Amino acid sequence: MNNDIARAPARKNADQPPVLVYEEVRKLYGDFVALDGVSLQVHKGEVMCLIGPSGSGKSTLLRCTNALETINGGRVLIDGIPLPAQESAVRKVRQRMGMVFQSFELFPHKSALDNVAIGPITVLGMREAEAKARAMALLEKVGLSAKAGSFPANLSGGQQQRVAIARALAMEPEVMLFDEPTSALDPETVGEVLSVMQKLAQEGMTMIVVTHEMGFARRVADWVVVFESGAIIEQGPPAQIFEHPTVERTRDFLGHLGWNG
Repeated sequence: MNNDIARAPARKNADQPPVLVYEEVRKLYGDFVALDGVSLQVHKGEVMCLIGPSGSGKSTLLRCTNALETINGGRVLIDGIPLPAQESAVRKVRQRMGMVFQSFELFPHKSALDNVAIGPITVLGMREAEAKARAMALLEKVGLSAKAGSFPANLSGGQQQRVAIARALAMEPEVMLFDEPTSALDPETVGEVLSVMQKLAQEGMTMIVVTHEMGFARRVADWVVVFESGAIIEQGPPAQIFEHPTVERTRDFLGHLGWNG
């Protein structure tokens, strides 16, 4: 990792304490090293995109962020406090983070409206009427108010993923985690999901996005981190990573994707 780049003044809100800090994070699966001493900071209101080959550790880091995976070394700190080990405390931390997966994971027997409202009702103890009003406002935000009564089977992949984003937002998270949210979508529906994500970025949501959508990363990210074999090989603002990468492996990776700046 290039520590000089990590301290570059281009970081958004770099004069304030970071929201998330990863300190020498290690994750093992048996003898396989999925994360090999990853150190990273995420600042408030920042959109950070994690890029790199499949299997390089990007999604694993995301899952370690809210303790869906247990780390084997190092620390993850949220607002300066280490991620707790106790499950009850971890659940409270997870409420502060919305996560959107590759698969939509909607309840098939519930409408779009009910999928969005269920979290505030069951986790936050919100009254049903209030939760459904919030859910409807969020469906409108993602362009799906007309689909409130539709079930997942009657929605396109892009529509289902937008419902999943609304569901995550219903918990009013401080940070949004996106794990390749467009990878399971047909090409024609990718844009509608990326458009919603870009709008969230413009509104100042702190976001960590694992993505293979290089155009989105170049256009929307404040900071881009390149992974290889469980480690960070380069990081910096999009203009640097996509136009003037300092590491040969980064140039090779982007070249294989046909990225020409």
